Amino acid sequence: MDGKVLEILKKNAMLIILVLVYVFFIIMTKGGMFEPLNFNALITQNAYVFVLATGMLMCMLTGGNIDLSCGSFVCFLGAIGGILMTVKQMSPGASIAIMLLVGVIYGCVLGFLIAYVNVPPWIATLAGYLAFRGWGTALLASASTTGSISFAAQKTFLNIFSGKLFSTPVGEFNIPCFVAGIVCCVIVVLVNVVSRATKLKKGYEAESMVSLIVKSVLSIVAIMLFAVKLAMAGGIPTVLVWVIVIVLVYSFITSKTTAGRYFYTIGGNAEATRLSGVDTKLIMFLAYLNMAVLTAVTTFIVTTRFQAANSTAGTNFEMDAIAACVVGGVSAYGGSGNIFGMVIGATLIGVINLGMSLTGVDANWQKIVKGVVLLAAVVFDIIAAKKNATK
Repeated sequence: MDGKVLEILKKNAMLIILVLVYVFFIIMTKGGMFEPLNFNALITQNAYVFVLATGMLMCMLTGGNIDLSCGSFVCFLGAIGGILMTVKQMSPGASIAIMLLVGVIYGCVLGFLIAYVNVPPWIATLAGYLAFRGWGTALLASASTTGSISFAAQKTFLNIFSGKLFSTPVGEFNIPCFVAGIVCCVIVVLVNVVSRATKLKKGYEAESMVSLIVKSVLSIVAIMLFAVKLAMAGGIPTVLVWVIVIVLVYSFITSKTTAGRYFYTIGGNAEATRLSGVDTKLIMFLAYLNMAVLTAVTTFIVTTRFQAANSTAGTNFEMDAIAACVVGGVSAYGGSGNIFGMVIGATLIGVINLGMSLTGVDANWQKIVKGVVLLAAVVFDIIAAKKNATK
């Protein structure tokens, strides 16, 4: 029994740490962290981490590969969007399509260089890290005397990526938001029950009924807490819908599709995967194409949140995405990790960001704390891997 409890604690270590860190900041902010508006801020201010970390996860699965250029590419694409929508007066739909096309083109070029020319990923993306920051800054300087382009007049664009569904005044209880929370709870419970029943039917090892009930109850509490807090904060942020859709789609891809499993096998043993008939170069190409597309989506989220494109947009985004993955249990060597763990890691990074901001911690110390958390997660991953290898 003690062994099972210890195993459960190990599997949910980061989730437990997340809860403890959140409680710590609630105490430090004298309950301020628990306010409805800060629940909303936790989502809106850190949505970019979830989206970019999803793409980074796919890259890291292939062998610990990363994309250092995504933050700078956000700056560059934001500048293009600002010029198209504000300076050239293009429609939001056409501008979004062009920005996505630019993202696809960059993803194809980057994927080709890494997968088929065999340029090391960190070299290829480091080049983008340097080039796109300079290019984006130059575009903004040429289009505006202030080095920033406002999106304030682009109401449609803003509503799609930074608006609210069923919007109501802050402080007034939003019933549709509460109902959406109940629907999500029902879906989560059904998924848990069906998943367990399927495993039992196929003769696989499944969690106990007690474990299923505990997991379902905890999920319901977490979902309804968010639902109530968002209901008091004015409604469901549209960016939350984007994040949920992206997370669910990639969770399905990585766990239920053959192509998704190839990312894991390449990270585990690329040569054995190639010899088994899998086109490993194509998978690597798709990983970086996918990363570029999700970076474009991140650009929409970031520019609408700040209602402007500027030269500092995307600064250190790549680091937050990498940290979210590693903290969430994605192996720095590739081959292991999942979307749920990444979400826990991204949430932890978001809680640390928001909590330290609310407590007035200096920005330099915030970087130190995140660096220590990242290092601790990697050390934990290495120690756990060594213990598993000796069993």
